[in-house]
Amino acid sequence: MTTAIARDTDHIVIAGMAVEAPGGVDSPTSYWSALAASEELIGPLPRDRGWPLEELLSTYQIEGWSEVRDAGGFLDAAAQFDPAFFGIGQREALATDPQQRVALRVAWRALENAGINPGALEGEDVGCFIGCSPMEYGPRCAEVNEYSGNRVIGFGLSAAGRVSHSLGLIGPTMCVDSACASSLTALHLAAAAVREGDCEWALAGAVSVMGSPAAFFEFSKHNALSTDGHCRAYADNATGTLWGEGAGMVVVEHESRARRLGHRVYGRILGSHTNHNGKGRPILVPRTEAQERMIRKTIDKSGIDPADVKMIEGHGTATRAGDPIELTALQNTYGATGSRPLLGSVKSNVGHAQAAAGMLGLIKLLLAGRHGRIPATLHSENPTTRVDWDRSSLRLATELQPWEPTNDVRYGAVSSFGASGSNAHAIIAMPVTEENADF
Repeated sequence: MTTAIARDTDHIVIAGMAVEAPGGVDSPTSYWSALAASEELIGPLPRDRGWPLEELLSTYQIEGWSEVRDAGGFLDAAAQFDPAFFGIGQREALATDPQQRVALRVAWRALENAGINPGALEGEDVGCFIGCSPMEYGPRCAEVNEYSGNRVIGFGLSAAGRVSHSLGLIGPTMCVDSACASSLTALHLAAAAVREGDCEWALAGAVSVMGSPAAFFEFSKHNALSTDGHCRAYADNATGTLWGEGAGMVVVEHESRARRLGHRVYGRILGSHTNHNGKGRPILVPRTEAQERMIRKTIDKSGIDPADVKMIEGHGTATRAGDPIELTALQNTYGATGSRPLLGSVKSNVGHAQAAAGMLGLIKLLLAGRHGRIPATLHSENPTTRVDWDRSSLRLATELQPWEPTNDVRYGAVSSFGASGSNAHAIIAMPVTEENADF
């Protein structure tokens, strides 16, 4: 078989990373420590954002609505920001969605992690692709207030432009909103831009900071929230998802460039693909057929034997409809190879970080490959009975365990699916020679 690897040996690689997650996680090192220790980084709803908590926590009293638990995965440093460091005035900073502020922070750290000086990039042909969704932050624009004039660029969907402007990048720049599939869609677009020569290299990432509790109200009405304050991905006692926040950024470039400049190679992007469910069922309902089609196309692009994929970082929202549909698609693809791939979801640790969920999953996969261990998915001791586990070799990662390489490479896959009907998937190869290097 003529493979994608044979046609293109100068892979697109991930050469730097940064992450912020609940529980005070602010680096790849602290993130991996939490994952390896099977920590659940869930806490109470924030008390410093002016949310109507009394109303929110009593929605169950409304007929047809479910209870909102006082729990979620929230960033400790969401409100912390040094505007002068990024050349932003105080009033403009206050009017700016915290998603932009966090994006600036993780972009800077990702560059430093790659060994790139963030302050020396002005005029560089560098792209910036950031997954982000609107989060209802700040006062309305359609009124007169002290922040008028600063709000037009203060929305979260200007995050990529804010990063490029701050760093002086002149490559393609865009925010990507495909709901919960935004992260991997941004990665897909960044890799394509570098591959096609639209830019020399790129930043790809995603951010989610909840400026309002809108998602809790919406999913309370849908009766799709966790009833016990835990995100039990793929578990038989899963009752719904649990909202969270997070941010992640990676540096994407050709492997030849990374090697020449002495950058780390966390992983090679062997293939990525996005698609949509199409019409026919409600927009919030995922489709096995669409997910399976997307996975098969990604495998074809990667040029590898799917049996070599030993770790799958799934979407795993812990919803009764979504998880079985995803599991069926994975069983029909990776699970049909007989190689016993292990499946997990970081949402069991940090909650569902929405637009940033796929990026938190990707960075978990990269760290697992670098350390040669697959972290446990919490609450997965009793897998859902809504699928027949005996019909495929797919299994849940219920404990931290070694990840043996195949020909000195660890192959993994990561998925994300959006409420808008969009799906995204990527296959990553992590060379063993890169493992355990300092971050």
